[in-house]
Amino acid sequence: MMWYKTKVTEKLGITYPIIQAGMAGGVTTPELVAVVSSHGGLGNLGAGYMQPKAMLESIQHIKKLTDKPFGVNLFVPETPDVSLEEIKQANERLAPFREELNVSIVPEVKRPTSSLFYEQVDIIIEERVPVCSFTFGLPDKETVQRLKENEIIVIGTATTVEEALANEALGMDMVVMQGSEAGGHRGTFIGTYQEAMIGTTALVPQAVDQLSIPVIGAGGIMDGRGVLSTLVLGAEAVQMGTAFVTCKESGAKSQHKAAILNRTADDTTVSPVFSGKPARGIRNEFMKEMEKCASDVPAYPLQNTLTKEIRSEAAKQNRPDMMSLWSGQNPGGTEQLSANELITHITEQVNHILKGKW
Repeated sequence: MMWYKTKVTEKLGITYPIIQAGMAGGVTTPELVAVVSSHGGLGNLGAGYMQPKAMLESIQHIKKLTDKPFGVNLFVPETPDVSLEEIKQANERLAPFREELNVSIVPEVKRPTSSLFYEQVDIIIEERVPVCSFTFGLPDKETVQRLKENEIIVIGTATTVEEALANEALGMDMVVMQGSEAGGHRGTFIGTYQEAMIGTTALVPQAVDQLSIPVIGAGGIMDGRGVLSTLVLGAEAVQMGTAFVTCKESGAKSQHKAAILNRTADDTTVSPVFSGKPARGIRNEFMKEMEKCASDVPAYPLQNTLTKEIRSEAAKQNRPDMMSLWSGQNPGGTEQLSANELITHITEQVNHILKGKW
């Protein structure tokens, strides 16, 4: 049996058990998604922050670029209360950064609603998107049932076995086990994120032993060695994020790509200061300064709204010291290739290892 034939490749209708993570914020361009899918993996549109019109246009663009399966990743909505005092305090702490960048806009923060999420789900169903994945918790049962009734494969995210079992109980077809090495936001939704910082190598086999649905390993996987080792641990596929951020088709800012290509594992840290939700990124001045009051940062997505203009203007002014530079713990393993070259490189490396030529 070929190494790349697994329960996940069979279910998704893809050639290789390689899933490109649905990274929100513009990284997952239609071109990136389409190239990954066209070359045997599963491309994913990170639609967490996208408005319905933009999301629909991106999905339709992907369909024009490829006839292969692809997915859309959604954020399960969080609707924390807005404390005016808390927002005022956060704005005072962010004022020096706004002043340094000449940002005059102080965003108005309203209590988030779930309406965007349900509009996104409607579009996925209407457009018959093959795969829908979720991050930041569990969607309601009705949403999962609607998607499955429309023959859309649903994938959840978990950072512990307990969370994985909750995904399985809800009816997810498969689950991504996000190890602590992973870049970007933590998907933890039961307990604290600190308790859920379990490495991929320890997390995957424990999940495989307790679940009946396929497990997808994620976190620090950058090449054929990482892919093969994760499959040996029992995963039926891998999900890779940071490796695709530096690809030519990625929509990541040039400063973000350069930061990943020029860093090592000990340059990343997990912090909530950019968005209000713990996320792994490359440590910079904004993180260092804001860490002094990290415990008082407004919850996600409130803090995310408050820092949006700062992050956007920092990119325009070439100030990576104030940008959210999400990255996993293996940034040194990245290369600036096209997505198809990356997939070819990974699969050739796995084949070489299996032939004893490594």
